Formats: sequence, structure tokens, C-alpha cells
Amino acid sequence: MAVLFPTMIFPIPTDPLAAYGPLVANRNPETVAPQPYIHFTVKAQTPTIGAEISGLRLSGDLSDEVIAELRRALLEWKVLFFRDQDIDRAEHRAFAERWGSLEQHPFFKYTQPGQTDIDVTTLAKDAMVGGVENNWHNDVTWHEHPSFAAVLRAVEVPEVGGDTLWADTAAAYDLLPQDIKDRIEHLEAEHDWINAFGKSMPAEAVEMLRPKFPPVQHPVVRVIPESGRRVLFVNMTFTQRIVGVSQEESNELLTLLYRHVNRPEFQVRLKWEPNTVAFWDNRTCQHYASSDYFPARRVMDRISIVGDRPLGVRSS
Repeated sequence: MAVLFPTMIFPIPTDPLAAYGPLVANRNPETVAPQPYIHFTVKAQTPTIGAEISGLRLSGDLSDEVIAELRRALLEWKVLFFRDQDIDRAEHRAFAERWGSLEQHPFFKYTQPGQTDIDVTTLAKDAMVGGVENNWHNDVTWHEHPSFAAVLRAVEVPEVGGDTLWADTAAAYDLLPQDIKDRIEHLEAEHDWINAFGKSMPAEAVEMLRPKFPPVQHPVVRVIPESGRRVLFVNMTFTQRIVGVSQEESNELLTLLYRHVNRPEFQVRLKWEPNTVAFWDNRTCQHYASSDYFPARRVMDRISIVGDRPLGVRSS
């Protein structure tokens, strides 16, 4: 899992994740050879996750060749950052529509009052409403078809704080000890919204929506069809348990996997500026919105793109 230097203290044997020294994963799977980008400039933010893209205007009529190259960059870097994008809501939507059908989130009208569109969610936080998205998560894993990706646009940002972090769950999987990979390879986990969104919604709304969105099961190790890359697909916000094992083993494995994803070596952090846009692959990374800016105001517009049913190792 890690290179251990002779001058350093060896890991504690009882901790399966203990490691000292380099934790370096491949950015791409071994079957994918890196290629140059010709339509825009890519500036790496960390070795495996996060790249700032320059030389593009998202409000423009982007060619199919540019979109294809952006898709390749998204697979390689998991999250892309675009600065100085003075775009409006319609242009935001037009860019997101290049990637698939837009998601209509069923809960935000209850948990984020004042929404004006069914496909653009305004996340407005201030002295009256504090940010609560400060847990690591993939979006909408409680759905049979979790989001493929999301496009988040900074409308108003605090003077300091309010950063967003992303964690590379492909690198996290790659650097797991082999015995843990073997344990989780064919397991599935149950995902549910009831203990997240359900806690802040009226009881009658929960009762109405529950039959439409029952708990779902997804593979713990998800395989990305375009690349064959394996990623960890459990998160502390929506994953309830690992099925087919005891509650004790489920708790042990989930705690271990969450702690592993939390390693700084797998993370990138974005300091928002007005007109910054982040575009991430919801399948291959988790995100965390730092809630350190209260009572300052922070407003974001988010559009999510509909995804497909996650594939596991057996079905890939």
C-alpha cells in the first residue's frame, strides 16, 4: 500500500490502514494512455484529482470535439474547475444539457425553500440558514440511478471560508490493502435518504415520497464503464449498511472505508471566487462543503445530470 522508509516508524500492525511514506495512485487506469489536450489548457491541482481548465468559455457554442475532450479530462481528473465564467442560469443549463438529461431533485423544495426551477437548485446559506453539506458524500446515491455529474456555479461567496473539497475514490480504492479489496469486491450496500433529507422534511412529505424512493442497493466497488476503473461507492451521508454481513462487520468496514477516503492525499480543495464553476464526476469522487463561514452569505446554483445504474465487479 505504501513505501516505507527505513528511518521511519513502522505502522501499528493492528491498524489495517496505517502507513507512512508515499501514497501515490495512478491518475488513469493502466489501460488508458495519457493524451495531450489541444482545445484548452489543463493545470493540475493535485497529482490525481482536480484540474483547472482555461481557454474555454462555457457560455459559447462548444463543439462536439471540445465536449469529447472535456469528457476525457473529467474521467482523468474527476473534477474540473473553470474561473471567470460570467454566465447566467440559462447558459449554465445549456452547458449541463450537453452531458445528458437534467435531474429533478424531489426533496429540495422542502429542504431548500424558494426554488424557482425544477432542474437548477439554488443553495443559499446565510445567518438564518447554515450550511449542512459538510459530510463526505456522492449525490443522490439513494436513487436507483445516481447522478452522473454536477455543475456548480458560484453566485455569491463569502470573503473567506466556504471552500469545497473533493476526494478521489478511484485512488482510494487503488491504495487499499489487497485483503480489504478482496473482502469488499462483491459486496453491496444499502443507500437511503430517510436519515438525511427525511430528517428535515415535513412528515406528510416523507410519507408521500417514501414509496417512490425506497432504499436501494449498489455495489461497494463500482466499475466505471468507459474506463474499467474501480472506485469506492459508499458514503457516510446516504449509505446505511453493507448487506449480507453482520451489523458489526458492516460498521467496521464502513468506518474503515470512510477513514481511508478522508486521507489528504486523495483530496483537492477549491477556494471559490465569483463566477467560478466546478464540474465533477459524481461516480468517481465524493465532495464536502466546508461550513466554516456562518453567518456570512454563500449562494450556489447547482445542476445535476442523470446517471445510470452502478455496475459492480461481477456485472462489468
